Amino acid sequence: MKYLVIAAFVAIIGSLGAALFFMMRGGQAAGDEQDGQAPPPSTNHMARALAFRVGFSILLFIVVLVSWRMGWIQPTGVPMGR
Repeated sequence: MKYLVIAAFVAIIGSLGAALFFMMRGGQAAGDEQDGQAPPPSTNHMARALAFRVGFSILLFIVVLVSWRMGWIQPTGVPMGR
């Protein structure tokens, strides 16, 4: 379970980094060039990367919640109700 959470966090951070990369490039794909002609249609790479990040975050939350309900993981830390 620990490795699954680590892999999900790596995917979330990687997706966030990809969104930053595409934002800094102005939304252009790596092969897009502007040589005085009309710009190519927007490919929305940044929006797609952010959507993947949100999806990975929701998936991680659901996996942790289901794992807790199935008894695969146990909560630790401050006891509730005090």
